[in-house]
Amino acid sequence: MNTHIFKTLTLGLALSTLTLPAMAQQDDSARWVTDELTTYVRSGPTDGYRIVGTLTAGQPVKLVETSGDYSRVRSDSGDEVWVPSSQLQDSPSARDQLPELRTRVEELTSELSGINDTWEDRTSAMSETLKVREQRIAELEARNHELESANASISDTNGKLEARLETQKEDLLMRYFMYGGGVAGAGLIVGLIVPHLPRRRRKRDRWF
Repeated sequence: MNTHIFKTLTLGLALSTLTLPAMAQQDDSARWVTDELTTYVRSGPTDGYRIVGTLTAGQPVKLVETSGDYSRVRSDSGDEVWVPSSQLQDSPSARDQLPELRTRVEELTSELSGINDTWEDRTSAMSETLKVREQRIAELEARNHELESANASISDTNGKLEARLETQKEDLLMRYFMYGGGVAGAGLIVGLIVPHLPRRRRKRDRWF
């Protein structure tokens, strides 16, 4: 299907590129005999004049003048004859253009084939690049998922440690209160007991 389309486009391009330059380069008097088998020519510009010969299909001639339905033309040999204007055309015959058209078609086909190969190479390279990028994105997403999981685990552990630390602070503060209360209670007891303890009498010092 693609080959058929390429050939169709190539033929169209060839026809357009060959026909237009040929028409542009020729002068106004250039004509070609139509592709009919034979074209009879006369000695004058009407059917009443005698036939003096024929022109070959596709033969190039020069237009000298036009009178009614006839045109006087000059062949490459220099002979001038009258030919029906309807049997002249402004462009070379298809038979003459065919070899050049075939060559042009082959050139354009080769050029299009090269463009197609280049496009396929570029498409393949872009596909490979896209595949590598997709793989890299997948790896980064997996790594990000791992980091999120690790972060969640760390956050959970950190919360537990903070709760444990808070509990230890409360326990330590309670111990301080208990120790302080014990010391205060012991001091109070000592302060209450000591005044009621019997005192030892001091012995009088003797100097003899």
